[in-house]
Amino acid sequence: MAKYKVYVETTVVSYLTGLPTRDLVLTAHQQLTVEWWQRRHRFDLFVSEAVLQEAAGGDPSAAARRVAALQGISVLELTAPVAGLARALVAGHAVPATAAVDAVHIAVAAVNGMEFLLTWNCTHIANAATRGMIERVCRAAGLVPPVICTPEELMEE
Repeated sequence: MAKYKVYVETTVVSYLTGLPTRDLVLTAHQQLTVEWWQRRHRFDLFVSEAVLQEAAGGDPSAAARRVAALQGISVLELTAPVAGLARALVAGHAVPATAAVDAVHIAVAAVNGMEFLLTWNCTHIANAATRGMIERVCRAAGLVPPVICTPEELMEE
């Protein structure tokens, strides 16, 4: 059976490699991410150059952990069709202009035929209020939108 193609957005690797926190919700997200990561071999994983750039930013120690976790994952390029769809997502108000990199993540996943876009960004990506707009913009461009979900939603038994 073919494996599902999963685009791993930056928040997933951030939760995976993050230091322990006293925030119960964040702790739960971290634990769920670790559990999903232990099952990642069931999927074909992909990231983009945007994920690598975001992962490499910030605190040097945290960045090193994020970058190390991404080693060996296939990297998708930021092509002209990706840029065009990202612009359309912003123009269509599916993603705010202030979160343009989130539009890039969605565009990379859609243009490259990912079945799933895995994220903990529930503000601009995995948001029930905007998901319909994201899907409409992708379909208007002739693309099948990925299923946008959190690691908790993509657990296979």
